[in-house]
Amino acid sequence: MADIEEGAAALPKSAEARAATEAAKPVAKAAAAALASKTPSERSVRETTGDGGGKSATPGPNKLRRRLVWTAIWGYLAANFFMFLRFFFPRALFEPDTVHNLGYPSDFQIGVDEKYKQAYRIWVVKEPPRLFCIFAKCTHLGCTPDWKPAENKFKCPCHGSGYTAEGINFEGPAPRPMDRAHVELNAQGEIIVDTSRLYSWFKAQGGPDHFEDPGASINV
Repeated sequence: MADIEEGAAALPKSAEARAATEAAKPVAKAAAAALASKTPSERSVRETTGDGGGKSATPGPNKLRRRLVWTAIWGYLAANFFMFLRFFFPRALFEPDTVHNLGYPSDFQIGVDEKYKQAYRIWVVKEPPRLFCIFAKCTHLGCTPDWKPAENKFKCPCHGSGYTAEGINFEGPAPRPMDRAHVELNAQGEIIVDTSRLYSWFKAQGGPDHFEDPGASINV
């Protein structure tokens, strides 16, 4: 009798379980259909964040836009700040020294000396009773001529202008002689040259001859 009563009691419970299972099937089908309708990216985000309505791991477009705007603003402000600071640290320009000590007149032989061509861009020319310094710049377009001792002349490699040993133009497109730098003797008898002070002769235009001015040459 006990077994019959237990079996009779179990029948209602099995019926209730079957009823609950049948009731849950439509809900499961609806959830499966909703999941299938989502795109792969939405499913992956949902799987990453869990079942609940958690926030997406990838920031939205509005948040990215705000980040870009603030980055641009801070970059602009930083650039202007550094430009403002730049005014307190001006860039100093240092001009090369134009005054040079060449030593004593006795240190130079008669003729053209190229010792200081590279350093000071001058030739020292000693022709007793005087000494002068030719500024090594062609009067055509500013190239540096070459001294040709075998031909006893200066020759510009750019356009072929020719100058005598005194720097007087005689061939090519050069319009006038090369300039001469200011030269003088100090208290010790040494030659001091100043390449910022030049003497010119505009002989083709019939202009003044500054080669005879004081400072264009010295007596030796």
